[in-house]
Amino acid sequence: MNKYISLFLVTFFATSFFMFGWLSHSAYIPGKKIKKISSLVKIQRRKVLNVVLLNSPSTYYIGVDGPTGFEYDLLESYAKHLGVKLNITPAHTIQEAIELSKNSNIDITSASLTKTAERREDFNFGPSYFEVQEQVICHRGMLSTQKFPRDVEDLAGLKIIVGKDTSYSETIKSLQNDGFDINATFTTELSTEELLKKVSKHEIDCTVADSNVYALNLRYFPEIAMAFSISGREQLSWLLQKDTPELKADMYSWLNTFNQKGKMIQLKDHYYSYVLFFDYYNTKMFYKRMISRLPKYKKIFEEASTRFGIPWTLLASISYQESHWNPKAKSFTGVRGLMMLTKNTAKLLGVTNRLDPKQSIVGGTRHIKQMLKFVPKEVVGENRLKFALAAYNIGLGHIKDAQRLAREIGLNENVWSDLKIVLPLLSQKKFYRDLKYGYARGEEPVKYVESIYNYRDILENKNNRTTLK
Repeated sequence: MNKYISLFLVTFFATSFFMFGWLSHSAYIPGKKIKKISSLVKIQRRKVLNVVLLNSPSTYYIGVDGPTGFEYDLLESYAKHLGVKLNITPAHTIQEAIELSKNSNIDITSASLTKTAERREDFNFGPSYFEVQEQVICHRGMLSTQKFPRDVEDLAGLKIIVGKDTSYSETIKSLQNDGFDINATFTTELSTEELLKKVSKHEIDCTVADSNVYALNLRYFPEIAMAFSISGREQLSWLLQKDTPELKADMYSWLNTFNQKGKMIQLKDHYYSYVLFFDYYNTKMFYKRMISRLPKYKKIFEEASTRFGIPWTLLASISYQESHWNPKAKSFTGVRGLMMLTKNTAKLLGVTNRLDPKQSIVGGTRHIKQMLKFVPKEVVGENRLKFALAAYNIGLGHIKDAQRLAREIGLNENVWSDLKIVLPLLSQKKFYRDLKYGYARGEEPVKYVESIYNYRDILENKNNRTTLK
């Protein structure tokens, strides 16, 4: 019996030794190593891109037509490049966004983040997509006093609050360590937008925000004012998990192509161009009339929106640009009513009384719908509405002239960001003398469209963020 047991043991150990040696050898044969699946491959296999997005006007929010925002659109484009769906986890403060990023299932965090040494310790950074500066933002009313700061030394004695664990807090702490007297509080509860609102109400004197955040929020909080820049130029980047070289490389390649195709310029133009038209007095009046005048006509705008498929906020914005929501408005050229229709246009649209709010709104909306039909099919997306509005203001003939001119000088005649460069040239003889419809004050439709989109953005923000009252 012992003989058989001994034979079995010898055979077992010999076989085990052989198998161990074979497996060890095969593991090191080139091409047969067990490789770790990259994060990029994981995303493509699951067909979902998991992202954390900061819920704010400068990043991502739910608009009338669904999710929108500069960084949302950018990530949506990247998800389409990968052929996957975008799965969003919203964050309400930068600190919350960074905490959520620590979940290994999160692929990208987009929260207007700059590259700081502290963040590099825990995360990787993707490509830079926006250049900003940190700015000290204070209450506008302080401009008429000696308290409005002009440099860092003037911050002494002011009530300042900034978000904790943000690049702003790092900047303030660095200045404090350098010996500057800055009485700053760091909060985990309030977002940058909420702090800007506190400044606007003068509940605090100042806060710190990136230049793009300030530019967008100036329309919502007209009582804020930029005091001075507190940093050099910095790059905003997406936050990635550590050890994600393939994903990072793919993002760099995609963003480079995105830039070369001119899509980044179009995206920035869509979200930031109209901030250049900010007018303090006009914006203040717009907010007042949103309360005193708009409620009388909002239902009519909504009914026209349902009937013609054009957002009511856009219709209301057109009406404000035309008449300031005054149903009896009249210009020296004879156009009248909420939508400022000419007598001939009103007749063609079946409007018998231009001073009747409902007839004016329905007639004006029908006119815009007609303009949309005449916009060339090559013009797509939001560009169509902007082309139609420009045609509503200056006439379709001049729009066609501008498209022809755009082609001649090497611009894309089918995108608004290029067409608005060309339109002002219609007032210059060397350009308009060879065009079919001749001279036009081309600056006007550019300002017209940008102003309308500015009003629309305020209305949508107000409609979706009830705190902005």
